[in-house]
Amino acid sequence: MKLAEALQERADLDRRVQQLQQRLENNAMVQEGESPAEDPAELLAELDGCVGALEQIVARINLTNCRTAVEGKSLTQLLARRDVLKLKLSAYRDLAYNASQLGRRATRTEIKLFSAVNVKDLQKQVDTLARELRLLDNSIQAANWATELD
Repeated sequence: MKLAEALQERADLDRRVQQLQQRLENNAMVQEGESPAEDPAELLAELDGCVGALEQIVARINLTNCRTAVEGKSLTQLLARRDVLKLKLSAYRDLAYNASQLGRRATRTEIKLFSAVNVKDLQKQVDTLARELRLLDNSIQAANWATELD
């Protein structure tokens, strides 16, 4: 199985666990004399099976990510870099957006606001970060489809 397929399976198991949690919640309480639409014991058994499978696939994915090198770095390192790039890019985009809002005044006596940063330079940084993130994500995706799961 390719790493990318295992990642898809993990996502499916995550969704399944969330659905089972919701179904358990929906069937946790019933009115006196009524029975739940689904047996909570059966749902718990199914949840336990999904959680066990999820634990196994996550462990295998993590091991594979640690052992797989792309351009001299492990996939784990690349994933960490991607995560922090996403955080940084989001913060820079928000700053650029907020700094580019022109202050509007109804009268001359109102306070006029100016940008505290150079929006043009900041937008160039945003574009550079976005490009770096896109290229990194492409490398990760290529490795995911080329790597066999450990």
